[in-house]
Amino acid sequence: MAVSPQVFPPRKRRPSAGAFIPPKFSDQRLLRTLLELSQEISSLKPLQFLLKRNSSSILRKTKILAILFEELLKNPILFLSPTLLCFEEMYLVLQRIKTLLEDCVNGSKMWLLMQSDSVANKFHELTVELATLLDIFPVREVGISEEVEELFLLLRKQCSTDKVFVDKRDYSLRHDVLTMIDRIQKEIVPNHSKLAVIFYLLGFSSSLSCKEEIENLEEEVQNQKDEKSKSDLIALIGLVRYVKCVLFETSTPASDTRRKSLASDVNVPADFRCPISLDLMRDPVVVATGQTYDRESISLWIESGHNTCPKTGQTLVHSNLIPNRALKNLIAMWCREQRILFETAEGNRRTNRVIKNKAALEANKMTVSFLVNKMSASRSMEEVDGVIYELRALAKTSSDSRACIAEAGAIPVLARFLGPDIGSEFPDLQVNAVTAMLNLSILEANKTRIMENGRAFNGVIEVLRSGATWEAKGNAAATIFSLSGVHSYRKRLGRKTRVVKGLMDLAKSGPTSSKRDALVAILNLAGDREAAGRLIKEGVVDMINEVINEMPEEAAAMLEMVVKRGGIVAVAAAYNAIKKLGVLMREGSEIARESAAATLVTICRKGGADMVAELASIMGIERIIWELLGSGTMRARRKASILLRILRRWAAGLDDDFVYGHSTAATASSASSTTMVLPA
Repeated sequence: MAVSPQVFPPRKRRPSAGAFIPPKFSDQRLLRTLLELSQEISSLKPLQFLLKRNSSSILRKTKILAILFEELLKNPILFLSPTLLCFEEMYLVLQRIKTLLEDCVNGSKMWLLMQSDSVANKFHELTVELATLLDIFPVREVGISEEVEELFLLLRKQCSTDKVFVDKRDYSLRHDVLTMIDRIQKEIVPNHSKLAVIFYLLGFSSSLSCKEEIENLEEEVQNQKDEKSKSDLIALIGLVRYVKCVLFETSTPASDTRRKSLASDVNVPADFRCPISLDLMRDPVVVATGQTYDRESISLWIESGHNTCPKTGQTLVHSNLIPNRALKNLIAMWCREQRILFETAEGNRRTNRVIKNKAALEANKMTVSFLVNKMSASRSMEEVDGVIYELRALAKTSSDSRACIAEAGAIPVLARFLGPDIGSEFPDLQVNAVTAMLNLSILEANKTRIMENGRAFNGVIEVLRSGATWEAKGNAAATIFSLSGVHSYRKRLGRKTRVVKGLMDLAKSGPTSSKRDALVAILNLAGDREAAGRLIKEGVVDMINEVINEMPEEAAAMLEMVVKRGGIVAVAAAYNAIKKLGVLMREGSEIARESAAATLVTICRKGGADMVAELASIMGIERIIWELLGSGTMRARRKASILLRILRRWAAGLDDDFVYGHSTAATASSASSTTMVLPA
């Protein structure tokens, strides 16, 4: 609206409790504060599109108050107690006026329209409170000029005669919007000309303004406790999203000049993403292995019959999910800074109960149908890029959206834009297409659709191998990870040499964010023995050695999985990583130290005396193990205890007690094995 964002910066609704406590100031200090507050409010322009008369009226009254306070400061006198109390109460009223205007400016226009009667009544209530304070103000005793006194008396009269006012135009607009929603609920496509008029009158002039409105509506959902209000808001979101796509030119991040506000559009810290869904975690929980996942994702994983940790492959000794409240608070703070909607688990459950709003679902279907048809028919790559970006963002919002997009036939069409010809000329388009595929793959049914569509499946692999940008390659790797969540698909992907080589190349040479996507995908594939063998053949252990310093947690977890699944060949290949794992046990994070200890246990047990000798040659290894015994996780302490026993039995020449299987495995490891002495 008209108020400058520099005056009222966007904030989460509802002021702090301190805003409604009168300050304990001296007379003059309180007067100066009142003057500054009234000038701040009165310098604003009236609301442009809704409640214009209400805001104009209260702004005029505040301007007169500013004149009064300025006059009083020119003629300082000793104020009587009743006057001071009146000023303190006036401070509270002005704070509430400011807050109301701030909410009208920064909040959702559509919701403001739906609540116009209530908000108009709030303006009236504040005016009535102001009238009461003006009635008790001793205007003739404070020594102000005649002109100011006349203004004051006029203000008091206006406040005392104020009536609740609801603009007929606002009422008519609200009726039109509700009619549109009702028609959508009945599966009737709205009249685009009528929609254009309504949204023009509400001040929506671009795709960006609609995007901001959707964000404001989503935030408003969290401010509501009433289920009916939540459902109404979700219907409004569906309508605005439809209008955004059908009335305005689609936009991509490159054309946005404002800060991005969706979690899918910002660089979410890796620790805040769920390793399963790759989404920002809303309810992080810790499983038995110490890994953290989003509650919804890991619950689905366990309910589908898995009894292992998706990231490490370790068997879960129990299925208890422990809330990670510290991480949850960090995520909430980050979301607040980025202006990203953050829903608690309870909020998610409440929203899920009303998300099935009929009008919202139908609007979603209409939006998807429009976008897919436009994508199929368009010959302009710039236009296609905008459409695919909209589908990419929409696929991020909910399972219903992902299902609608796939059912509308989007996956085969998206596959057209994954090829190298597209990437070379329109790299952003390729990024949007593969990211849309990634978002769609989160839904279990869509994994099957992608895997069974040869063009889509091969297209993702092609982007992984030869994508035009690192972002495209990284998102292709993330798609591989998502698809490999299904066991049969994991085996199929692991047999693909192009997949294995593509992930390995990305892990070796990509930027940090892309490396992480590749490493997580490799870790998932390594859970299958056949795939682990192929990874070892392609040099996965050498690759791990290259990245272990940069990404120790991921590298250690991957090496642990590889040596566990890959047999003697993997153990032999890991010989040169032993010293790095020893360093990691001393300097790594809690998770990295745990994985390093577990990997060393496997290597020593399967690899024989030469492997243990290499471990024993690490300076101060016993002290490192003792430190882990004292400060590591429960699993790390258990593995450290085993390592200590292995080292001592090796030093005593009791090889048979720690070698499980083939004690000669280390001989497969070239000439690098030598006889070592356990340091003192």
